[in-house]
Amino acid sequence: MSTPSTPAGRRPRADAERNRDRVLTAARALFEERGDEVQMPEVARAAGVGIGTVYRHFPTRRALIEATAEHRFAAILEFARTESRRDPGSGQGLARYLRHVGQVLAEDKGLSASVVATMGSSAPQGELLAQLQEAVEALIAQDRAAGTLRPDVSVADVYMIVGGLSNIIRTASGDWRRFVELTFTGLRPRPDS
Repeated sequence: MSTPSTPAGRRPRADAERNRDRVLTAARALFEERGDEVQMPEVARAAGVGIGTVYRHFPTRRALIEATAEHRFAAILEFARTESRRDPGSGQGLARYLRHVGQVLAEDKGLSASVVATMGSSAPQGELLAQLQEAVEALIAQDRAAGTLRPDVSVADVYMIVGGLSNIIRTASGDWRRFVELTFTGLRPRPDS
């Protein structure tokens, strides 16, 4: 992964990569706490780096917000590929994934609001979207093979569920955990299928 200060094809120095990770971790915590009010100097202070370091990695506030969102989606992807895939015979992979997504969104409401305000959408983009779709498709296949998922469930259905989950959390219009459990009632195989 190259940063604005690192020519393409060359790996960043280890200390530069550590600083970038510190900035992203600090930014995520600040956005979680204070939402769209967070400014670049605050992120630098919280990360324990100079403002120049922040701007070297993220030349604009928008670039920082986009990178923080990507960082969150990369962690969700890792969870989908590992934790959601453990114990495949249980047929609980997709449920585990959706509960995790709900937990992340509930903890990161401020970041989600900042991402939407800056980018117009909190959905993943580009390569991360393709990788998440692939991981969700694998979870669907795993749960279908275990007999816990209807044969017509698709990745598009899962993203529709995530959209509803996100909206419930964002607007505080209900218990997101109950929404996930009720959703799974509808995703189970029907007796006649």
